[in-house]
Amino acid sequence: MITITTTEELNAFCTRARTHPYVTVDTEFLRERTYYSKLCLIQLAVPGNDDADAVLVDPLAKGLSLEPLYELFRDPGVVKVFHAARQDLEIFCIDGDVIPAPLFDTQVAAMVCGFGEQVGYETLVRKIAKSSIDKSSRFTDWSRRPLTDQQKAYALADVTHLRVIYEHLAGELARTGRTAWVEEELSILSDPETYRVRPEDAWKRVKTRTQTGKFMAILRELAAFREEYAQTNNVPRNRVFKDDAMVELASTKPQSEKDLSRARLLLREARKGEIADGILAAVKRGMAIEPADYPQLDRSREKLQVNPALADLLRVLLKAKAETAGVAQKLIATSSDLDLIAAGDRDVQALSGWRAKVFGRDALRMVDGRLGLKAQGSDVVVFEL
Repeated sequence: MITITTTEELNAFCTRARTHPYVTVDTEFLRERTYYSKLCLIQLAVPGNDDADAVLVDPLAKGLSLEPLYELFRDPGVVKVFHAARQDLEIFCIDGDVIPAPLFDTQVAAMVCGFGEQVGYETLVRKIAKSSIDKSSRFTDWSRRPLTDQQKAYALADVTHLRVIYEHLAGELARTGRTAWVEEELSILSDPETYRVRPEDAWKRVKTRTQTGKFMAILRELAAFREEYAQTNNVPRNRVFKDDAMVELASTKPQSEKDLSRARLLLREARKGEIADGILAAVKRGMAIEPADYPQLDRSREKLQVNPALADLLRVLLKAKAETAGVAQKLIATSSDLDLIAAGDRDVQALSGWRAKVFGRDALRMVDGRLGLKAQGSDVVVFEL
């Protein structure tokens, strides 16, 4: 098992990788005690069976630059293959300001190829590669050195089996003419904006029953402060203060550290010092916001009247269409998508792109009363009205 610890070794492997049609990639990282993921290990493999065709890269090695890897990621002639790529891509986007392209995600491809909802890597290894994975190193601390041979073997398995899985799924997509479907799905993962968290929008993720203007104005300022503090200090946002504490603060509107000391849900370390100062300043800013500038939630879709019977019919249609196409239902449309269609909304993802071909067009025909469903044995049959 080869572990790369120098820039020269990494450059040599990446130069060789650029002569191949694809490279499989995976990472091991830690995030429990930081805002941003700490990259601890990178696994790479190219087609072949030699030991040199699959390597580990130690990003914690002193003096190692990942720039040769980022150059490989930018090479348009080599497909970069991941499984469930989002967290891996977030790391490379933030650490290296690069999104690997062209990109292939075997989890997305497997959903298009009929392997079910959010299919796991182990399932694909078992069904496609006809092998298994030793799970004993799954919850290891990847930042500790030296790595054991067992840890290295576990990590390498994440990219060696991936070669077989990729070749199988890519071939199946080409056979069925669905390669473009996966490319369409990966457009979101390939967009750097997917991985950028803007403090001014952080309030939209906080769930609260109270939604009065002044309350929401204070909540927005508190959420923005927490996000900025967490990013700047690289700590999890919940280590600053949790959502329930934020809601409490927006309700009680503390004006001093003495007020903060009475906060029931606020962490002790947040009741004084830099965090306390930030909280009080955020509350003050929120209190000063004029009513015309209060944050407003998008409630346009809440006013739509859902026809529950039609929504149920759309669910049956979706199931029938997904089974016929061999595509995971949730990839085609979510339950909320169906409710929106039943309520008259036409700005729904399920009605555009490849989804329109598989489901959306017939969904609209059903809504318009031009398509019906009937039971035929254990199957549901779609017919013209």
